[in-house]
Amino acid sequence: MHEVWIIAEENEGKIKEISYELLARGRALADTLKVELGSVVLGHCIQPSGLDALIAHGSDRLYVVDDKALATFSCERYALVLESLITTQKPQIVIAGATTMGRTLMPYVAVRTHAGLTADCTELGIEEGSGNLLQTRPAIGGNIMATIKTPNHRPQMATVRPRSTRALPIDLQRRGLIEYIPFLREWDDGRLEVLGLRKPEGQQLSIEEADMVVSGGRGMKKRDNFQLIERLARLFGAQVGASRDAVDRGWASYPHQVGLSGKTISPRLYLAVGISGAVQHLAGIKTAGCIVAINSDEHANLLDIADFAIVGDLFSILPQIERHLEQRSKV
Repeated sequence: MHEVWIIAEENEGKIKEISYELLARGRALADTLKVELGSVVLGHCIQPSGLDALIAHGSDRLYVVDDKALATFSCERYALVLESLITTQKPQIVIAGATTMGRTLMPYVAVRTHAGLTADCTELGIEEGSGNLLQTRPAIGGNIMATIKTPNHRPQMATVRPRSTRALPIDLQRRGLIEYIPFLREWDDGRLEVLGLRKPEGQQLSIEEADMVVSGGRGMKKRDNFQLIERLARLFGAQVGASRDAVDRGWASYPHQVGLSGKTISPRLYLAVGISGAVQHLAGIKTAGCIVAINSDEHANLLDIADFAIVGDLFSILPQIERHLEQRSKV
């Protein structure tokens, strides 16, 4: 059928946000190729409202396998289902999120289907003339962007960074076909039994999921000064981010790094302090809702794209913001 497919993700029956982001990517590819866009949904007790939402966000066809055996993610079991669907339906492109599930499942499926796979893509496109999928991702530690294609094998497969694009607006007038596929006995890989999942106590929200992020860069000058960022983040109820320079200098750990060589984020508010705005950093925040930048250099790249730019000495500005937030919290 040569459709473009996205692998939707669900948790306890609810469709996850990454699925709608993938539909935005897939819709552009399918429209360019003039083919339908399909969504594969694997899980248990999947809510019908979530399936309707997938159609409203751009999907033409849903392939739904809903069974108790799929209630908990198992790479082996999910891969057998997906391999079977790919073999029978023959999509030309399959994309998934570069999430824990996507990073685990897609390499396994790629080997089983003898397909190429590019991981952690930030951009996707279609090559004119050949119809090959152009898969762009950071390389050499994020210093260059490499575009990869797999002309000799189908399907072409890629995982896409979460938060690297925004979901399309909901269109409640869209119509699509939902195909329920029964779970087959041969898909039940009995070598693995999932007894349960446990989230570690006190696990901190990742910056990819945060609603607000306060980041510091080289302009903080030294590790001791980075405490200003940490205090400000606590007052905002935000997560701490950092530029690559700050991480390389040991002022923050890698999970806090924002940019192509770190995390792509899409918070409602992004406050960048002492960050000049290298291309890799700007690409990592392009879907943020509101960007506020504080920098002493009026020519810093980040100020050009910020919704609000404050030019001045951050060591004078941050204490003033901190005092104002403290006063508001006492009201």
